Amino acid sequence: MAKVSPPLKWAGGKRWLVPILRSQWESHADCRLVEPFTGGLAVALGLRPKAALLNDINVHLINFYKQLQAGLKSDLSPDDNDKDIFYARREQFNSLIQQNNHQTQESAKLFYYLNRTCFNGLCRFNSKGYFNVPFGRHKRINYKTTSEFKWYQNILAQWHFSHGDFEKLRLRDNDFVYADPPYDVQFTKYAKDDFRWEDQIRLAEWLTQHPGPVVLSNQATERILELYRDYDFEVTLLNAPRRISRTGDRTPAKEVVAIRNMKMIEYAPRLL
Repeated sequence: MAKVSPPLKWAGGKRWLVPILRSQWESHADCRLVEPFTGGLAVALGLRPKAALLNDINVHLINFYKQLQAGLKSDLSPDDNDKDIFYARREQFNSLIQQNNHQTQESAKLFYYLNRTCFNGLCRFNSKGYFNVPFGRHKRINYKTTSEFKWYQNILAQWHFSHGDFEKLRLRDNDFVYADPPYDVQFTKYAKDDFRWEDQIRLAEWLTQHPGPVVLSNQATERILELYRDYDFEVTLLNAPRRISRTGDRTPAKEVVAIRNMKMIEYAPRLL
């Protein structure tokens, strides 16, 4: 199986975690993979399930994947990495949102451009739902071509993408659920609506109700550790690459991996 990198830049992406998740996935590979927070698509592309339900609260992200699935074309060039072009296209993207025309191929193209060209590939929206990340000042950007988009179209063909709150997902009893919610940190404006501590609790309760295999990852804050231990998850701590920061700090950060309804594979030294 050829490795395919995610099409978007994504803060907090889980490519580093894929080998660990694969060790848990291998004995359940006939199951459907369900991701309530699919994010940058690193896990699904890494595990390559036959069937998948990939959901996210960010409607623009899901529109991009659906358009990619339908045969999105790219017409970008390195010359598009320009400050004036960036802000004009950001305004165009937000205008589509204002006009309720944001679930279109045009919107998907703009979302991809903004993701590749903005500061650190951040995805941030204000309270009105408008994209507000500034220009990234990259020296050079190799935007993916239409032929590269075609690779994704073939891989994504049998996967189902949905947009909405995780509790609305209709799970099958044997679904393999991998949940990677927004980190338990102060910044939660990944979409128009915040993901607050009450939502972290609601997620833990929802995952507990699922009879099939469950894997959860999050930043290892004290209250996240306590939450999942209280719900009888088997909890492991790992060193993870630090998420994007303004200081450029990339020293390892602690991440929690919590599982239910399956055996933890011994893949790394525990930090507990």
